[in-house]
Amino acid sequence: MLSQRIQNLKPSATIAINTKAIELQKQGVDILKFGIGEPDFDTPENIKQAAKRAIDEGFTKYTVGTGILELKEAVCTKLIRDNKVECDTSNVLITNGGKQALYNCFMALLNPGDEVIIPSPYWVSYTDMIAVCEGQSVFVDTTSNQFKLTAEMVKTAISPKTKCIILNSPSNPTGMTIEKEEVEKIAELALEHQFYIISDEVYEYFIYDGKEMFSVASLPGMKDRVFTVNAVSKTYAMTGWRIGYITGPEKVIKAMGNLQSHSTSNPCSIAQKAALEAINGPQDSVKMMAEEYLKRRNFVYEAMSEIPGFKLTKPEGAFYAFPDVSGAFTDQINDSFKFTEFLLEKAHVAVVPGGAFGAAGNNCIRFSYASSMDQIKEGIRRITEALA
Repeated sequence: MLSQRIQNLKPSATIAINTKAIELQKQGVDILKFGIGEPDFDTPENIKQAAKRAIDEGFTKYTVGTGILELKEAVCTKLIRDNKVECDTSNVLITNGGKQALYNCFMALLNPGDEVIIPSPYWVSYTDMIAVCEGQSVFVDTTSNQFKLTAEMVKTAISPKTKCIILNSPSNPTGMTIEKEEVEKIAELALEHQFYIISDEVYEYFIYDGKEMFSVASLPGMKDRVFTVNAVSKTYAMTGWRIGYITGPEKVIKAMGNLQSHSTSNPCSIAQKAALEAINGPQDSVKMMAEEYLKRRNFVYEAMSEIPGFKLTKPEGAFYAFPDVSGAFTDQINDSFKFTEFLLEKAHVAVVPGGAFGAAGNNCIRFSYASSMDQIKEGIRRITEALA
C-alpha cells in the first residue's frame, strides 16, 4: 500500500525520545527531558505583541506564497549586518520552519543518484530528506578530529556524482564548529568540482569562547554556489511559530517557491509578522540566552568530565553536549541506544542516542542543555547515581 519512499523513512529519533518521555510522564514518572533541541525560554514579549497586533489588524489571510516582502527585506538586511552576505529579496524564500527550507532545497537540486556529502555525526533529518528526493548520502566521519570537519575529509568524499555538501556549524548534535580556514578550503573545492554548499546556520548566535560565526556565502565567488538556511526557532525561542528561510541563487530559489506554492503555500501570516519583529527588533534576548547557554555549557562540561566512563570534548556552540559514553558500557548495555534506554528507565533521564545521528556517533549520547540549571544539575546527579 505504501510507496517505497515512505517505507524507507525513519521516524525522528529526537521526537521519538520526547514522545516516550511524555508517555512515562503521563504514567506519573518524574522524567527529566534533555532530548529535544528546544530553548526553555519563552518567546520574547515584543515578538508576541507583534503577533497579537497582526491578529487585531486582521492580518490573517493568505500572503504571497514565498513570504511577505517586508520579511524578505529584513532577512536581506540581517544577512548584510551579521553575515556580510549580500542578497536581494529575489534570493530569499520564507518557509514553514528550517526543515521545509532544507527539503525544498533538496527537491530543487537533486536528481536520482546525486550525492550529498554529510559530515557525521549529523542532524537526523538530513538523510531521510535526501532519500525522499532520491539522492544518496555520502558520510564523512569526523570522530578522528573531535567532530570538526576539514577540507581534507571532504576531498576524500568527492565524486563525479557529488551535487552538494551540508555544512552545519555550530553542529547539531556535537556542538562543534568548522574553522574559518577549513570553510574557505571547502569553498575552493566547491568551485573546483562545481558542487553546491548548503550552509545550515540555525545556531549561529550561540557560539562560545571568542569564536565567531563565519558564513561561507560571504566569500568571493560563492554567491551562486551557496544556499544559506536559517530560522527564528532557536535564536528567538520560536520553535512553534514555524518560520525559516533560505537564500541562494535566484533561479533555484524561484523553483523552490513554485514547489512551496503547490505543497504548503505561504507560511503562517501571523508568524511572519512575529518573525519580522524578531529580526528587526531589539536583540537583547538573544544575548541573554547566549550568556545563559554558556553558563550551562561550562557546568555540563565540568560535571560530565567527572562522570566515570564519560569523555566530553568541550562544545563550541549550540546547546548540546555529545559525550562519548562507551567507557560506561557493559556486556548488556553496549551501544548508545541501549544506554539511552538504561538512562530513561534507571535514572528517569531522557537523552538521544548518538547512533541516531549516524554510526559515527554510536558511542555517544546527545544531552541538550536548553533546560534550566536546576534541571541540568538534577539530571547529572541522576545519571551519576545510576552509573554508580
